[in-house]
Amino acid sequence: MELELRHLKTVRTIAEAGSLTRAASLLGLAQPALSAQLRRIERALGGALFERGRHGVRATGLGELVLERARLVLPAVSGLQQEAVRFARAQAGREGGPLRLGGTHGPLLGALVDRLAAVLPEARVTTHASWSERELAALLGEGRLDYVLTGVCGTATPPDTGQPAWEEFAVDPVFVMLADGHPLAGAREVDLAELADEEWTCVPGDGCFADCFTAACARAGFAPRRMYETDVASCAHLVQVGRAVGLCRATFPATPGIATRPLAGTPLLWRHLLGRPPATPLAGTAATVLAEARAAHAQAAARNDSYADWLARRGGPARRLTPPGSSPVPDPALNDTGRGVHAPWPGLP
Repeated sequence: MELELRHLKTVRTIAEAGSLTRAASLLGLAQPALSAQLRRIERALGGALFERGRHGVRATGLGELVLERARLVLPAVSGLQQEAVRFARAQAGREGGPLRLGGTHGPLLGALVDRLAAVLPEARVTTHASWSERELAALLGEGRLDYVLTGVCGTATPPDTGQPAWEEFAVDPVFVMLADGHPLAGAREVDLAELADEEWTCVPGDGCFADCFTAACARAGFAPRRMYETDVASCAHLVQVGRAVGLCRATFPATPGIATRPLAGTPLLWRHLLGRPPATPLAGTAATVLAEARAAHAQAAARNDSYADWLARRGGPARRLTPPGSSPVPDPALNDTGRGVHAPWPGLP
């Protein structure tokens, strides 16, 4: 693993917080995830950065060296980014510059690029894909991205790094991916408890889904077994060969050898979000991007037979989805214009 700026920020946060528990809370991570990340950083640097004790953590000699450099590097890089953004905006102007989109890996980002190319033919569209929702939010807050496609589960709040503005444009149920030959592949829906003995596959991520999934499994009476964390194509392969099952968005595209089925009772939901800088009004280009994100989702939903069947059995747009422990949220068949609309352990493919 190569050392990145975000790793230095993590080390600095741990040192300032004085404990992994407080640092995890500040970073929006579960403590086990932060501990695992710290171990990877320490392996990359060749030694322990902190000593743990009853009263928290204390930097080692190597840790003090890294922190000293981080206190110089991080402000310098932040200043460079701000100056570069101001310079680029002065040179090209906001309307004449490229349209910079960010998103987690998945088909919706590509579909949005396709639609924007049709409605904004003069725009120069660039994309930045990342497994990290916090990274995307930070890039948005720093002015290095114009819009970000991401999502959160249930009633969780979106990343607040840089204070971006978020628009919810769709809500989906979470489905399960099964091999075509799986005993449950022919069912119209699958109870999460029926998967208690399965192994799982997932894509990386640093959002809320790990905690949401673990809580849903606990409510179903089990703890997940072995987890394979890998890219989307490898997740699909592990499901196809029967090595594992996985969770996916209800709009997951049809894939040979894979059946996607709804979970009984809809224990997990995924809310699709479009982020923009707080100073950008929801008008002009921003309104166009939001409308095209909704349309891209609607197309994805219409192409998924399992999702269409699920919606039809619910009685159509009059029904509503409700995350556990929350008030009702809009049905995924509708957005606020009345048109159709459109992440496993920690992320959904």
